[in-house]
Amino acid sequence: MELLKIDKINRVVKGSIKITGSKSESNRLLVLQQFYPNLRIENLSNSDDSKLMLQALTSNSKEINIGHAGTAMRFLTSYFSVKENSEIVLTGSHRMKNRPIEILVDALTTLGANIKFIEKEGFPPLKILGNKLTNNFIEIDGNVSSQYISSLLLIAPTLKNGLRLKFKGNITSVPYIKMTLQLLSEIGVKYTWIDDQIVVEPKTEIDGQTITVESDWSSASYYYSLCALSPNSEIEISSFKKESLQGDAILTDIYKNLGVETTFKNTSLILKNNGEINKDYFKNLDLKNAPDIAQTISVTCFGIGIECFLTGLHTLKIKETDRLVALKNELEKLGGHVEITNQTLHLKKSLKIKRDISIKTYDDHRMAMAFAPLALRVPISIEDPNVVSKSYPTFWDDFKKITL
Repeated sequence: MELLKIDKINRVVKGSIKITGSKSESNRLLVLQQFYPNLRIENLSNSDDSKLMLQALTSNSKEINIGHAGTAMRFLTSYFSVKENSEIVLTGSHRMKNRPIEILVDALTTLGANIKFIEKEGFPPLKILGNKLTNNFIEIDGNVSSQYISSLLLIAPTLKNGLRLKFKGNITSVPYIKMTLQLLSEIGVKYTWIDDQIVVEPKTEIDGQTITVESDWSSASYYYSLCALSPNSEIEISSFKKESLQGDAILTDIYKNLGVETTFKNTSLILKNNGEINKDYFKNLDLKNAPDIAQTISVTCFGIGIECFLTGLHTLKIKETDRLVALKNELEKLGGHVEITNQTLHLKKSLKIKRDISIKTYDDHRMAMAFAPLALRVPISIEDPNVVSKSYPTFWDDFKKITL
C-alpha cells in the first residue's frame, strides 16, 4: 500500500491555484451533449469520474464498468434506459455493488424502462434494455439522493411528453437539483417548479452553443481549510462565479465563521485568514444542501480545536464509503472524540492532536484531501494518496505548490 508522509508545514500558506471544472456540472453536461450534439463544453473536469462518464457514453461495449463513480452509475442508468435498441450491463466496483439504486430503477420502470437486477435485488449490476419511455409522471420521496432526481431530469426533455415529477415529503440537496434545472434552462429546455412538483417540457434539438464549466467548489474547500488553519495566510483560487450553481459555494459563509474572508476578484477567489472565529456557529450546522463538505469542515474544526455538531448528513452513509463511520474512525485515531448517528456528527472540543498518524482513506477521495491540511498542526500520513484522482487528479501537486 502506498503511503504519503507529509511533514509538519512550518510556513504561512500563500499562493495561487487553478482548480479543474466542476465534476457535478461536467457530468450533467456530458449526458446532455449526447442528446444534443451541437452543445460544446469548455473547462471540462479532468476527474476520473468525468473521464469514466465520457468513456461510458461513447463506448460500444455491451458491459460498462464505472468503478467507484456513483454519479456515473445514477446518470447512466437513466441514459441507457432511453437509448433505444441498446442492451447494456452497467456494473461497478465491489463498493458500488453495495450502493442502493432501487429507488431510481423503480422510478424509471414506472416511466416504462426495462431494467433488471443481475445479482442482488435493488443494487448494481443492472441489465438495461433501452426503449422509448411513454409515461411522463412519477412520484418520488424528496429525501432521496439528489443524483436520482437529477438523473431523471436529465432525460426528461428527451421524453415525448416531457416529465412531471412530484415529491413526497421534504426535499434534500436542493442546490444539486437546481443545478440540473439551470443547465437544462441554459440549453433552452423549459421547466416549472411549483411547490412539490417539477414539470420539464420536451425538446428535440437546441441551437449550437458553448457552456463553460465553473471550477469545483468542493475542491476549493481544502484550500479554505488550509487558510483557516494557517494564520496570516492568503490563497488565490480560480475560476469561480459569484452566482454559482453549486451548493458547496456556501463555503464562503461557513468559513467566514472559521476566520476565512473571501473576496471575489474577476473569476478568482482571494482567501485571507483574519483570525475571527465564531465557535457558536458550529454547535448546530445543517449541511443537508452541501453534504460533500462535511469531512472538510469536521477536520478544520478539529484542527482549530473547536466543537462542531453537523446535521443533514444522511446521504454520507451511501457514498464511496460510509463517510460518517470513516470520519469517526480517523478523527479518533488523531485523539478526537466523535459521536455519530445516521445523519449527524458531533465532534467534541479537543486541544491535542496525535502526531504521525496514518489516515485510512477507504477508497474515498474526500478522506485524503480533507485530512491533508492537518499537516499545518502535526506530521501526518495519507494512505492510498492517489485516490484523489476520482475528483481532483492534480491535488497533491497543487497542495505542495502552496505549502512547500
